[in-house]
Amino acid sequence: MDLLDRKADDPDVKAALSTILRVGWARDLLRTQKPTGYWEAHEPRTVREWVSFLRFPRFGSSIWKGIILSDLGLTAADRRVRRLADLIFEYKLHLSSEVNFFTEEVCIVGNTARMLTRVGYGEDRRVRKLYDWMIEDQREDGGWNCAAGKPGTLDCWEALAAFASVPKASRTAAMERSISRGAEFYLERKLFEEGRRYAPWFRFHYPTHYYYDVLVGLDVLTGLGYAGDRRLQPALRILREKRQSDGTWFLDRIHPDEGPGSGRGAVRKKVRPLALEPAGEPSKWITLTALRVLKRVEDASS
Repeated sequence: MDLLDRKADDPDVKAALSTILRVGWARDLLRTQKPTGYWEAHEPRTVREWVSFLRFPRFGSSIWKGIILSDLGLTAADRRVRRLADLIFEYKLHLSSEVNFFTEEVCIVGNTARMLTRVGYGEDRRVRKLYDWMIEDQREDGGWNCAAGKPGTLDCWEALAAFASVPKASRTAAMERSISRGAEFYLERKLFEEGRRYAPWFRFHYPTHYYYDVLVGLDVLTGLGYAGDRRLQPALRILREKRQSDGTWFLDRIHPDEGPGSGRGAVRKKVRPLALEPAGEPSKWITLTALRVLKRVEDASS
């Protein structure tokens, strides 16, 4: 759709979406889903389990897999996606509960809002409340940060990515102001200038989970309509330089991919990576994302 300018009702698009459910990554993920919609060992029985349900084990639980399914174009038209959404609403979006995503850090809030919006729940009042929460959590400098009281950081991109999933016609004035401030935060820093050079930001990954890299920034900013901004040029130069002679891009690493100073060493040891493609080889997903970015830039200049 994005690369060939096809509409959602185009027969080829419909055929492709149907194939996604029957072949490949989505099928493989859905085959391991429990009948009631989750991937964890069991539904929560204690308050402690209820707190971590849908989020842990990290990268292997339902939230992380649901994000991938939404990336692949699945929607609530599929009953398995609806079952997952029902669990999120039941266990994590009860407005009257003290244990819900409205008390979580902005990283998981943005991921959840983006996923639920993409699969078709963007107008639900609970999802809209997640967007209100992200607007309130935006820092004075225009960025976001999962750490309380800290200024914004490029490494906290999930809120801006969530806003990018909302159709422009559905955005409120407050959303548009937040997007404008957030985009300026990234553009001022050319998408990667924040203190010392952090090597993982210059490697491309998928799934990205809650990690940032230059391709993530380019995808979000061009998707929000900033493809023509000249301040993207340094990041676009990096993207073009990483293109292989056959026109593809590599998946550089699989997360967790962290450099010195990340502060996540203890967490990293407990994580089982969730990989769809092998690292160090041409990647369908990275190549698709890169081509989508370059097409937006080309369209913006024409």
